[in-house]
Amino acid sequence: MNFKRFKNKATCPELTDAPPLGMDADSLGDDFRSYYTYNLGRDRNCRLTHYAYEALALTVRDRLMERWKNTRYAYEESDCKRAYYLSLEFLMGRSLGNAVHNLGIEKEVADALHEVYLDMEELADIEPDAGLGNGGLGRLAACFLDSCATLQLPVMGYGIRYEYGMFRQHIKNGYQIEEPDHWLASSNCWELERPEYRQRIKFGGRSEFYNDASGKLRVRWVDTRDVLAMPYDVPIPGYRNETVNTLRLWKAVATEEFDLDEFNSGDYAGSVAAKNEAEKITMVLYPNDASENGKDLRLRQQYFLASASLQDVFERWAGVKGKHLKEFAEKNCFQLNDTHPSIAVAELMRLLLDRHGLEWKDAWDITQQTMAYTNHTLLPEALEKWPVRLFQTVLPRLLDIIYEINARFLSQVAQRWPGDQERQRRMSLIEEGPEPQVRMAYLAIVGSFSVNGVAELHSQLLREGLFRDFYELWPEKFNNKTNGVTQRRWLAYANPGLNQLISSKIGNGWVTELDQLSRLKPLAENPEFRDEWQRVKYNNKQRLAQLVKDECKVTFNPEALFDVQVKRIHEYKRQLLNVLHVIHLYDRIKRDDVADWTPRCVLIGGKAAPGYQMAKLIIKLISNVSIMVNNDPQVGDLLKVAFFPNYRVSAMEVIAPGADLSEQISTAGKEASGTGNMKFMLNGALTIGTLDGANIEIREEVGADNFFLFGLTAAEVEALRPHYDPSGIIAGNEDLQRVMNLLKHGHFNQFEAGIFDPLIAAIESPYDPWLTAADFASYVTAQQQVASAYRDRAGWTRMSILNTASGGKFSTDRTMREYNREIWRLPKIANGVDAELDRKFHPESILDAPVS
Repeated sequence: MNFKRFKNKATCPELTDAPPLGMDADSLGDDFRSYYTYNLGRDRNCRLTHYAYEALALTVRDRLMERWKNTRYAYEESDCKRAYYLSLEFLMGRSLGNAVHNLGIEKEVADALHEVYLDMEELADIEPDAGLGNGGLGRLAACFLDSCATLQLPVMGYGIRYEYGMFRQHIKNGYQIEEPDHWLASSNCWELERPEYRQRIKFGGRSEFYNDASGKLRVRWVDTRDVLAMPYDVPIPGYRNETVNTLRLWKAVATEEFDLDEFNSGDYAGSVAAKNEAEKITMVLYPNDASENGKDLRLRQQYFLASASLQDVFERWAGVKGKHLKEFAEKNCFQLNDTHPSIAVAELMRLLLDRHGLEWKDAWDITQQTMAYTNHTLLPEALEKWPVRLFQTVLPRLLDIIYEINARFLSQVAQRWPGDQERQRRMSLIEEGPEPQVRMAYLAIVGSFSVNGVAELHSQLLREGLFRDFYELWPEKFNNKTNGVTQRRWLAYANPGLNQLISSKIGNGWVTELDQLSRLKPLAENPEFRDEWQRVKYNNKQRLAQLVKDECKVTFNPEALFDVQVKRIHEYKRQLLNVLHVIHLYDRIKRDDVADWTPRCVLIGGKAAPGYQMAKLIIKLISNVSIMVNNDPQVGDLLKVAFFPNYRVSAMEVIAPGADLSEQISTAGKEASGTGNMKFMLNGALTIGTLDGANIEIREEVGADNFFLFGLTAAEVEALRPHYDPSGIIAGNEDLQRVMNLLKHGHFNQFEAGIFDPLIAAIESPYDPWLTAADFASYVTAQQQVASAYRDRAGWTRMSILNTASGGKFSTDRTMREYNREIWRLPKIANGVDAELDRKFHPESILDAPVS
């Protein structure tokens, strides 16, 4: 398709100079009715509320559009430096409620809908979650974008528009069943297709050497099978500041070429095979890479994102600066969200060398000055490696460049440590062996000027462990940026009752300056305030109990302790330890050991990767235990257990406000940061956890007396490994022995013999990397302290208030300020905010000091 531009500006009507849209209830109502009647063609006989949702979404999106346009103009006119956030995951959740909240028009929308007998909450529930992520990584990326827009930083997100997002999870007979999440089935009102910015992406082919016009030896990538990257833009509104930033998501589409010979010979299916193959790239979020086909597709996804995004930035640059690249490094920064987009290092070099004709040194200087890498994992297996032979087939030109980067880098290592061949082997971008591999994390480190972890302990362990060799070579590259969450979604929007209570006492400045929550601390000693706080929590627990009843068919009593662990199911996160404690409580009840008992409702939720059998088996165990516990008359209301299916962002918006206890129980030294712990803390839940990830900093902020600590430290974990004896631990602990006996004798799988044997073997194995048995006794003791503390409702409420009051550090606003101050160095670009509007919504500045 040929997209023509206006021939000259004089003949181009000023189509964008429409008057501003009204933000009052009447204007919103008029536009809503207009969309419903004329755009969607519905009338009073329509019984599907989906169309009412769509009309409202389009009405609200129009208000974002004019601010979106003005933000883009402001960035262009300022000629400012920009940052680009490359991530394979963006777990955005729902957009309608967030947009209405950030625009500050909740009352006006409610009034407009009231006139037509509709309810905002009902319409918001119709929107599917945009589940373009697996968990914390993708949700963090979404929170980052919210904060960048709120701080008015010129940051653009780049991701993939997966046709099918994170799978829908159903539980059948206790087993996880995955179903496709076709979240785009009913279209997406929040995106804008931008075909004029599509890019061509190369795959396959070969490298060809040639001499350019000046006689210099050059390389070009030829005989490739190309696909097109079609951009879809999603608006990211800042909080009541007129700024709307952009998330650009790429969809793979076929080129317009097809095999005419095959078509003429009658093989129509064969002639359009390229189209089907192209669209496969963005069809499914994160294919299972256990198979060869999965590895191939995932590598293609990663390169597709990197190439499309970098070409897009160069096209925008050329539109303003022409082909001149002298200032490129000064004006652009690429933040790589984990190892997934690290191929961007080699792709940037390819574009600079092959397309723009730079010499190696100049191209490498630009690359090393513009790339920044965030690591999100301490698990070596998560530091992606790709077979060299796969690279050779899929991305041959990129492999050439990686080999050259590696050769020059190893020369630098040899110069720093002469004769240390073992160090060169450890640091090489190519891991030798029967199947040579490209180490993508190492490529990201070598090609970046900044490498950061996401919590103090995580960054320390990177320096001392995984990346120690690189730290010794380049200590100046390494830094820490502790994660956060956006309080606008996770407290102000998700918990309106607590939002209102807090704001009534200390004002609403905390919505943009979260450390203002510290002003709540004196109120923790006020009995009347504690009563108000308790009432809000009780209401939130009732809402959560209703959700559990609807989704799990289990009845939770809001008077009981709500003990919650929701996150991706993984052995290192130790949902298994949680369920062992549940079995221990069940065993106590069966033995009539219930003196001073604290009724407890345990909620566990999360998705297991489709190919992760141990994680799926943990879900099955939780499900079987819940059936046994919930149907035992002797247990009654003393203990309830539920596995929450299809855990998602919109569910967390109900779960976090209703939780009393937040389970953050990973093996110390394994969780990079965690952000669920922060969401629970902000909503007044107390944490039971190990000294792992951001738990350490949470405990420092709230105080040891308001945190339930258990377990080995990261150093103790490593010291124990060589002589770990779980059988001895089990034999020496009567509680754990009784739990293991129940498992071994099939009490929870009476008609499914042997199904939990792999879990039993893992717990008893001296090579168990998660040391589940080692932490059991300490965990049980901490849980007893939890139960005792909860019985003192005034004391518990005091601790709950102090948790919220101590959460100021854990805002992505603070995280983004640090990224900006120490890595990106971007200016704040205001969008002509009306002074009266600014005073209304921002009584205190959110950027007190310049960051550039």
